[in-house]
Amino acid sequence: MRPTPADPEAWNAYLAEGNATQARKRVSADVLLRDEQGRVLLVKPTYKPGWDLPGGMAEANEAPDDAARRELREELGLDISLHGLLVIDWVPPHGPWDDQLAFIFNGGTLSAERFALLRPADNELSDAEFFPVRQAKDRLHVRMRSRLDTALVSLESGIPAYMHAEAL
Repeated sequence: MRPTPADPEAWNAYLAEGNATQARKRVSADVLLRDEQGRVLLVKPTYKPGWDLPGGMAEANEAPDDAARRELREELGLDISLHGLLVIDWVPPHGPWDDQLAFIFNGGTLSAERFALLRPADNELSDAEFFPVRQAKDRLHVRMRSRLDTALVSLESGIPAYMHAEAL
């Protein structure tokens, strides 16, 4: 017979066993930030080729929106408020990686004055720059390009999107 909440000690042991055996997901949290001309902020990581949206991986037990804000503080010295969720993308296992949930949040508009003060704040980034949407897409990996396209549609519609990648 399974334990019930009526027996808190047995119930918590039962839940702990389930927690230890259930799948855990990797979570990334990126931010769509634009300038007053509608250009998209991209960052250039030092640990992989190409450009990316600002953000990064969530730590254990960290909410995705908290991870996005933390990454912007750590990597760009930028404190912002998020204006909602734009995209959730399920990424299947690939190479050595398990599956992942990738979030993109709306970071709103960054003024020219705030951008002028923006500099990579740690060794994970070598550059940060605004690009017109077409140029931004050209600099992104195909999976991130698809997320950016979807995020821009969600930004216009006000409806967050769920993406389900079949393959990378």
